[in-house]
Amino acid sequence: MSRLQFEELLDAGCHFGHLKRKWNPAMAPYIFMEKNGIHIIDLYKTMDKVEEAANAAKQIAKSGRKILFVATKKQAKETVSSMVKEVGMPYVTERWPGGMLTNFFTIRKAVKKMSDIDRLIESDQFNNISKRERLQIQRERAKLEKNLGSISDLSRLPAAVFIVDVMKEHIALAEARKLAIPTFAIVDTNSNPNDVDYPIPANDDASKSIAVVLKAICGAIKEGLDERAMNKDAQMEEEMEAANVEDIAEEEAPEAKEGKRRRISTRRPAKENN
Repeated sequence: MSRLQFEELLDAGCHFGHLKRKWNPAMAPYIFMEKNGIHIIDLYKTMDKVEEAANAAKQIAKSGRKILFVATKKQAKETVSSMVKEVGMPYVTERWPGGMLTNFFTIRKAVKKMSDIDRLIESDQFNNISKRERLQIQRERAKLEKNLGSISDLSRLPAAVFIVDVMKEHIALAEARKLAIPTFAIVDTNSNPNDVDYPIPANDDASKSIAVVLKAICGAIKEGLDERAMNKDAQMEEEMEAANVEDIAEEEAPEAKEGKRRRISTRRPAKENN
């Protein structure tokens, strides 16, 4: 059974593309028809691509790796931040910091700086500095939080990047491609799906359309995380059972050795040959 139903996509307006004059010919396989000068996306193709992307995202989450979500356009910010936060994935909904992937070491330094400021604020030393300096530190912390808050736990490069509107987030897409990081993206009729590993043809301007696609992807990520947790629990149970077996074997070992010694001592000595 598909993760999304045709009617669900239709109600969300996922089928509405851009004006015909703005189209990218590479999107031709995903276009159903043209109506009133606007391209209509084939929602059956959308369903197939969502399923394909969701399965891949599930496997990444199951392996314990992270998917970075990028959506700085107004229609997607709130939707992405709320849905992605629930599954514990990092996201960027403010300005994309250039070089975030290709110059990841520098970004990590900025994150470390934010952690250092947190430690300073919590210490007694913070109360001993002037009010003006405290305000400056708090403003700097707020600025870092705005730009880097959601990626503060990203200790290494993400396993994949999910993008809403590849035209707007072209820098993020270029950085991911340069580093050969797999990409997922909602691609509208003005986009090039060939630049994305897992393209999802859909309206990337309507918040409802974005939300319905994200719901399926985040749902798949949650499934992957749940399966990972179950596998960990099962592994822990197996290890505990193995440890119990070893303990029992160690307890029984002295008794077994003693019984063996008794058997040996009760045997008759062999007759000596004359």
